[in-house]
Amino acid sequence: MIEIKDLSFGYSNGGRIFDGLNFSLNKGEKIGLVGPNGAGKTTLFYLIMGLLKPGDGEIRVFGRPRINEEDFVEVRRKIGLLFQESEDQLFCPTVEEDIAFGPLNLGKSHNEAKAIVRETCGRLGLKGFEKKVIHRLSGGEKRLVALATVMSMNPECYLFDEPTAGLDKATTDRFLRCLREYTDTYIIITHDHEFLKNAVDKIYKLEEGKIETPEQKPQAV
Repeated sequence: MIEIKDLSFGYSNGGRIFDGLNFSLNKGEKIGLVGPNGAGKTTLFYLIMGLLKPGDGEIRVFGRPRINEEDFVEVRRKIGLLFQESEDQLFCPTVEEDIAFGPLNLGKSHNEAKAIVRETCGRLGLKGFEKKVIHRLSGGEKRLVALATVMSMNPECYLFDEPTAGLDKATTDRFLRCLREYTDTYIIITHDHEFLKNAVDKIYKLEEGKIETPEQKPQAV
């Protein structure tokens, strides 16, 4: 699904983040990505989605090189990105409007979008939240709604950036059940290693601009 070859990238106000990075994700893989703050984990997600442009190297998604803005339109339809900050994901007045926004833009009818909202809210324990105003929600509730906006698109692959931040154990467990039941290909960035042990098959470490190949499958708890 995703193949990155010899990727180089650096911000104008700092040094290089990546210099010859290589990485691939195949259908059915569940991968955790860890590393110190500032290593470039979120930057990698932004490059895959075309929100940032590499200095050099190649990004192939679904078998095609992605270079120009037009190339990433399909990527953003088929890969769901959960931003690290929920406020970056939520921009509609109410929960149901935010969750319905993606399906409507995929061409779903209003009735179909409403059904998707109900189903997604049920999966994530948000039943009864549909009419609530976004800015009045708690941080954990906003996180769940942000997750719902991504899952409502039913993408082929997910990129989750700190998905359990602000969630209590019961809500984290509910999200884990959703992952197991409704998704099969994803990358999770998180500092929560215990969550990763239950959510992924392999853990990669990103450090000093390189991704280390995992040595063994994490043990679930």
